[in-house]
Amino acid sequence: MPYYQTWEEFVRAAEKLYLADPMKVRVVLKYRHCDGNLCIKVTDNAVCLQYKTDQAQDVKKIEKLHGKLMRLMVSKETHSSAMETD
Repeated sequence: MPYYQTWEEFVRAAEKLYLADPMKVRVVLKYRHCDGNLCIKVTDNAVCLQYKTDQAQDVKKIEKLHGKLMRLMVSKETHSSAMETD
């Protein structure tokens, strides 16, 4: 399970994975204080996408993506149109 090097690449892959099968996708956030690392993992048990950072400014980016995915998970509208509007 390699980590993505760029944030934009990770976001595109995570959105594509979610839109492929929304019922199987899980999102996990993990913070290790001793290392100062925040890791986000998006998986559907077949594909695992990971991004790790130790930069404080990346926390807002991760929070924004996490919020977007959570809104999609609870919305009743079609998932493809909701992703295009954000």
